[in-house]
Amino acid sequence: MTRLVLFDIDGTLLSGGPAKGAFETALRQVFGTAGPIEGHPFAGKTDPQIARELLRLAGFGDGEIEAGLPAVWEVYLSELETRLSTWPMTVLPGVPEVLDRLAQEGMALGLLTGNIFSGARLKLTSAKLWHYFPVGAFGSDHEAREKLTPVALERARRYWGVAFSPRDAVVVGDTPRDVACGRWGGTRTVGVATGHHTPRELVEAGADEVLEDMADVGAALAAILGD
Repeated sequence: MTRLVLFDIDGTLLSGGPAKGAFETALRQVFGTAGPIEGHPFAGKTDPQIARELLRLAGFGDGEIEAGLPAVWEVYLSELETRLSTWPMTVLPGVPEVLDRLAQEGMALGLLTGNIFSGARLKLTSAKLWHYFPVGAFGSDHEAREKLTPVALERARRYWGVAFSPRDAVVVGDTPRDVACGRWGGTRTVGVATGHHTPRELVEAGADEVLEDMADVGAALAAILGD
């Protein structure tokens, strides 16, 4: 096992679902407002970063925000779990096949996502994909996305007993922020244009490889593995 593949979730593995509504409900219940949430960009950011941005725009200071965030996550996770039972996430084309093939080829699979840990678990469990990912780095580990790659590498080292270096890893994501996160961490990056960004935007962000989607499993594997 010499290669570590780190996947983003929303827009890369999954789409749709009730997370934004659950997020809005949690902010309103705890802070009385969700700020200017309509039209606010979520893609590629960590959950704490999004919450902080919205609440700052609503006039809250960082101290107030920090004090309220634990309650926000409690409500958010409860709302998300309830809503996922009737509104599950959609698995994007080719994703299960790509994950199966990578696992069969002995690749170590992990997550690199802005979702807080329990939110990631709920989303992926609803889509029957959680079992692929024994390790990961999450928005609950650090608010700054660029700080997550070292966390994922260290957890992979502890889990598999392999000292993965950045050059042994590849980050797969759908936004320029995913690409930047991988580049900051020194990994290869694969952009997948299944979110809100075009292939051109992902190329311009510096992705080493860009895919329209992962429906062509062979092409996806070649891009991820660098073949």
